[in-house]
Amino acid sequence: MSLKKMGKVLLIAGLALALAAPAALAADPKPIKIAQVVGVTGPYEAYTKQSMNGFKMGLEYATNGTMKIDGRPIVVIIKDTALKPQKGKQLLTEAYRDDKVDLAVGPVSSAVAVAMLPVAQEFKKILIVEPAVADSITGQYWNRYIFRTGRNSSQDAVGNASAVAKPGVVIATIAQDYSFGRDGVAAYKAAAEKLGAKVVHSEFVPAATADFTAPAQRLIKALKDQKGQKYISIYWAGKNNPMNKLNAMKLDERYGIKLTAGGNILDALKAYKPMVGMEGATYYYYTNPKNKINDWLVKEHEKRYNGAPPDFFTCGGFAAAMAVVTAIKKAGSTDTEKLIAAMEGMKFDTPKGEMMFRKEDHQAMQDMFHFRIKNNPKLPWAECELVEVIPYSKMDIPIRNKK
Repeated sequence: MSLKKMGKVLLIAGLALALAAPAALAADPKPIKIAQVVGVTGPYEAYTKQSMNGFKMGLEYATNGTMKIDGRPIVVIIKDTALKPQKGKQLLTEAYRDDKVDLAVGPVSSAVAVAMLPVAQEFKKILIVEPAVADSITGQYWNRYIFRTGRNSSQDAVGNASAVAKPGVVIATIAQDYSFGRDGVAAYKAAAEKLGAKVVHSEFVPAATADFTAPAQRLIKALKDQKGQKYISIYWAGKNNPMNKLNAMKLDERYGIKLTAGGNILDALKAYKPMVGMEGATYYYYTNPKNKINDWLVKEHEKRYNGAPPDFFTCGGFAAAMAVVTAIKKAGSTDTEKLIAAMEGMKFDTPKGEMMFRKEDHQAMQDMFHFRIKNNPKLPWAECELVEVIPYSKMDIPIRNKK
């Protein structure tokens, strides 16, 4: 073969390779990598399992079962904080720096979340907080890389306050002595007083408290001589919930003091069964929302998990997945700045109904559900019977990230 002919062959071969390269790249697109940094081990293990299951199901639903966004496969990397703030910080650093994830989701604990927030800012990568609740996450410790699909303490508080607070109502509170409890009570007090109620006393106790005799006596002392409707509001997460112990004291019969509390996971709702008629507000109970996404979630979850309905944090994980997919599709990219631009003010559908990321602090505005406890003998847990949906458009949620 002449040099001239050989040159033509090489040129044609080079062109063929050049044309084939984009096709090869298209056939093997870069995956979208997401770190789910959560407390797999520790006292909130049940919450984490629900959140992980919900996130996976949400990705499936949002991608029509393909687990791809715009042709790019989704890879989820699970990291266990063991509920230790320093470990959460370390693992998120590892996810951004070593795993090169596009964004992260988590954690469960508010204390761990607060430790993780500066890492997102350092690496200029998005962290979607789900389900940690403390107001300070989208308040004093917030930065522009933080979005939260989980509800915050103020949303819990405004919802729960709207269930019982009005002029003539007097309330005392009991909560765990850390950021979740203190932020929650501060928000609840503000919301209840805005609705005309008086909050006369607050008890903060260690999360591991088992004997509630002393705090109960202080709560009774603060309320027993008050006029009007009297309530003890319980704001608690995880184990050692004082509800049953307070209920066993027959406070209503002896002092006219009723209990009120927010919703909880199904296992914790077993303790609510004696509390027939108690009212509060919840982030999620599987029969409360009426929409096609929740219908799919309930049906599919019962099919996959031996008839068990989806729980509190299953919904939360699902909502985070819906936000991720909606944002990447809207941005047309996993570039952080493009995602932030897409997500600020973004509305997205969830099992709870529509959510919207508020531009000022990236907190997801969302409906809450006013419930009344019903003891359904067919269920091992108390039923949160819907009284009314509290729409997010009617909830005055403070913006707390102002310096």
